[in-house]
Amino acid sequence: MQHDYDLLIAGGGLAGNCLALALKETGLKIAIVEASTREQHHDSPAGDRALALAAGTVKMLESLGIWQGISQAATAIKDIHISDQGHFGKVRLSAHKENVAALGYVITARDIETHVARLVAESDIELICPARLVGLMAGNDAVNISLKRGDEPLNVSAKLLVGADGGNSSVRKLLEINQHITEYGQTALVTTIKSSLPHKNTAFERFTASGPLALLPVDSNHCAVVWTRSSEDADALMSGSETDFLAELQQCFGYRLGELGLAAPRRAFPLSLIRAEKMIAARTVVIGNAVHQLHPVAGQGFNLGLRDVVQLAEMIIKQHETGQDIGAADFLTAYAESRQTDHDRTIGFTDTVVRIFSNDWLALAAARNIGLAVLDHIPAAKALLTRHAMGLAGHLPRLGSRR
Repeated sequence: MQHDYDLLIAGGGLAGNCLALALKETGLKIAIVEASTREQHHDSPAGDRALALAAGTVKMLESLGIWQGISQAATAIKDIHISDQGHFGKVRLSAHKENVAALGYVITARDIETHVARLVAESDIELICPARLVGLMAGNDAVNISLKRGDEPLNVSAKLLVGADGGNSSVRKLLEINQHITEYGQTALVTTIKSSLPHKNTAFERFTASGPLALLPVDSNHCAVVWTRSSEDADALMSGSETDFLAELQQCFGYRLGELGLAAPRRAFPLSLIRAEKMIAARTVVIGNAVHQLHPVAGQGFNLGLRDVVQLAEMIIKQHETGQDIGAADFLTAYAESRQTDHDRTIGFTDTVVRIFSNDWLALAAARNIGLAVLDHIPAAKALLTRHAMGLAGHLPRLGSRR
């Protein structure tokens, strides 16, 4: 039976576009459905957010042909300094000691989104935009999808539908896939600061009683700030003056980078752990933020989502090359099983870090600081932590020479 598409991807953000690029040379007929125009994407405040790319993620972006066009916009993380406010414990991770060029990189979402969107526009991938998905029904050999393009209804079919449409995923909602939500009672305050002293390509993670504070290097003397506070504290800091905000930030971080000054607007994002009950349904799979949203404490959200993308692309290529149905139930089950361990491990690690390092209970604070101090003096344990930070501790899906 002839279908309109082999693969329809709902969502033209990073996950959806990266998946399409991974598959662009397979001969599959691919379309992306996106509700926002490229201009709206580019102008969105969400584009200001800094993404911490693990070294493993960079390897995957290289295999997708993406990193080559954005590397000049990224800032290398040469060292990571982890500390606990008011306590002695600290850990220092070094790219030099691990004999690698960098532990990771920092780039704005806008820089990578703009480049990826341009690569998609230059390819044969069809973009249905602006349009939104309003209905779907899976049959034996196709999923039928109802779209709304402006006021115009549009009905299409595909062998496989991928929901890469973010935290408010229409695909997930239409499939009635429930979510498990853990509210942390915390808010992330995001901005960029300029420091009077150079950061020397060091990323700082400082744990405080009210939540972690991360400073990620951007160019020579700017840092992207992700500051987790209780929701009540965050409201007060956002409603107060920039002077009061900076004074509190300076007190929390200290003077390791000298005097700090605001270089971008302050933004606030409530934090929770959100995980969909399942990744697949009939001829449909959800990936990225549509299936998991993490606390930013370990910077793993985008890295985990890209591993979803590359693993799915790798399996679709094999399925297609052997002439098998890319929407078959056993194929989708195999994909879900292949991602389960990585999801469990990464989400569990992130949630544990939040709970341990956002708690000022005296006994727990003492234990974690002893742990940090001891860890800093055990090379093997430190090397393992470094590999986790680089995203290299487990299996790394990669497309390799198929491009």
